Amino acid sequence: MNLRRDVFQAIADPTRRAILLLLTSQTMTAGSIANNFDSARPTVSKHLQILTECGLILQEQQGREIYYQLNTQKMKEIAEFLEPFRKIWEERFDKLENLMKNYKSK
Repeated sequence: MNLRRDVFQAIADPTRRAILLLLTSQTMTAGSIANNFDSARPTVSKHLQILTECGLILQEQQGREIYYQLNTQKMKEIAEFLEPFRKIWEERFDKLENLMKNYKSK
């Protein structure tokens, strides 16, 4: 059985979030991604593997090179899942801001 990794565990890692940010602007090879980090290439490759396994990035072989790109559909699914939570927190912060304004004016 092929189990997928958890998306939220994958994006909990700062290096993987940085990789996702790199891929928002362009498709890149593992080597060009690794050049942006101080860690060893095998470490970056492991991060790429995790991101691929959870569906956040896609890979495409072109000749000898593998190019990685952001899976925008998966990112959209995550954003849609998080939207109700974002609204809840915005409402709570608005209430807190109003309480603080009222407290200052007293």
